[in-house]
Amino acid sequence: MSSDRRDGASATAGSADGGPFSPAGGGGAGVPSGSAGSGQPPSVASADRRDGASATAGSGDGDRADGSPSPAGGGGAGAPHGAEAPVRPQPTAGTDPREDPTTPPAPAPAPAAAGTPPPREGGARAGVPPRLGSAGGGNATAPSPPAAGGGNPADRPPVAAGGGTTSAGDDAPGAAAHSARTLVPAQAPRGGVVGDGPPTYDAEPTALPAAEADGLDQLVADTVLDGARYGTYTLRAVSVRGDSARFRGEPRRDALLTARFGTGPAALVLVAVAGGIRGSDTAHLAAADACRWIGRAVGRSHARLAEDIRAGRRGDLKSGLHRLTDRSLGKLRARAAELGVEPEVYTAGLRCLLLSADPACRTRVFFGVGGGGLFRLRDGAWQDLEPPVPDQADVTGAPVVGFGSAVPEATPEGDRLTMDLGIPTGPSPYIETPPPPAAEPFRFRASVARPGDTLLLCSQGLAAPVRGEAALAKELAERWRGPKAPGMAQFLADTQLRVKGYADDRTAVAVWEA
Repeated sequence: MSSDRRDGASATAGSADGGPFSPAGGGGAGVPSGSAGSGQPPSVASADRRDGASATAGSGDGDRADGSPSPAGGGGAGAPHGAEAPVRPQPTAGTDPREDPTTPPAPAPAPAAAGTPPPREGGARAGVPPRLGSAGGGNATAPSPPAAGGGNPADRPPVAAGGGTTSAGDDAPGAAAHSARTLVPAQAPRGGVVGDGPPTYDAEPTALPAAEADGLDQLVADTVLDGARYGTYTLRAVSVRGDSARFRGEPRRDALLTARFGTGPAALVLVAVAGGIRGSDTAHLAAADACRWIGRAVGRSHARLAEDIRAGRRGDLKSGLHRLTDRSLGKLRARAAELGVEPEVYTAGLRCLLLSADPACRTRVFFGVGGGGLFRLRDGAWQDLEPPVPDQADVTGAPVVGFGSAVPEATPEGDRLTMDLGIPTGPSPYIETPPPPAAEPFRFRASVARPGDTLLLCSQGLAAPVRGEAALAKELAERWRGPKAPGMAQFLADTQLRVKGYADDRTAVAVWEA
């Protein structure tokens, strides 16, 4: 009975033409007769039938003045419920039904069946004033009622699944409810304070580090954030300036490097964390150099290293990575000589992770020197995987007689080797260079990950509170348990959980195993 009038096609019953786009002189079906030659344009002389209402002469249904459909079986507007609609006379060509006082009210359409779109307001009708919000006095679209089950409000169009909006009448109510999507607001990252009492410093940066006009390339950002996903794991990495350095305007001493070498399953991911020593003006430069040089060394040998990791050759990995680490630290000592500073000042701790991009390989390799932490979250509990540091005697060995060591006075059997005559000894005629500082022991560990594990590599600034404050370790375990990694912003907020008494730089690398 009803047809869509947006295409301007005729839908008359017993007449040749009609609708809003019919030429003047053709009486549309259902239009009352009037005087010919009213001179009104087609848009005024004929009713807008875009609402899909029936245009058949003698139809018995119509819209009320408020836009709601009349009850089922009802007659025209204003007729009692169940009364038969009066038959209207045939219209005369070019007559505007709104100007004829004998024209009865517009008939109401039949009630829509389930699943059919509700009618929309059409053109202006007799006795119906223009609605607010319509341009040029036209009718505004009637607000749709609220959708069942908590849909969009009556004065807002529903949101389509593709991101657009739908008008009230373009889709059926059931289809609109099915295609509408619920917009869930994004949750703000959770920060906070754990432990006893508030920290000493503010949570946000206060002062920027000092800069020089010719040394702008030496500036270090306050925060560095990175992430990736390969194979079965998701990677998150962050380096944040400590609260103390933010307050004093000192640069971040920690450095972070994330790099991928190769493509496909043979690719190798390197994450390097370096930390300069406290109190040095060049600590941030030494840490950046350490990351850069170990990255260059691993990148040149990435094909062999990736093959060894996938094949499980731990012995070859340990010896090869030990050599690469020693060469990188040796370059730091050479760089210190170029800058005219002591090697003990221009140095850094270096800790690295090697991750294969092969989904079939779950071997995670850690190596490096210096302090920090290596933890694994498994079954909701933290495990400290830091390799044990060998005893100093096992590293250096016993002193060798004749090379700066004291001469023993007797053998184990009690025989005296020399006799003290009390004669003072003069200075040695040979120029002796000071002995090099004791080398940091090399640390290495290769472990096989399980689904649901979370591996955490961090600098000393985060390792110390994780070991020393049980509340921080418990909170991180609650946030990071499970195979799903947090978003980048949330991971940054997690690593910034503040603890009183710990205000150093924090650098963390976490790997979630799916």
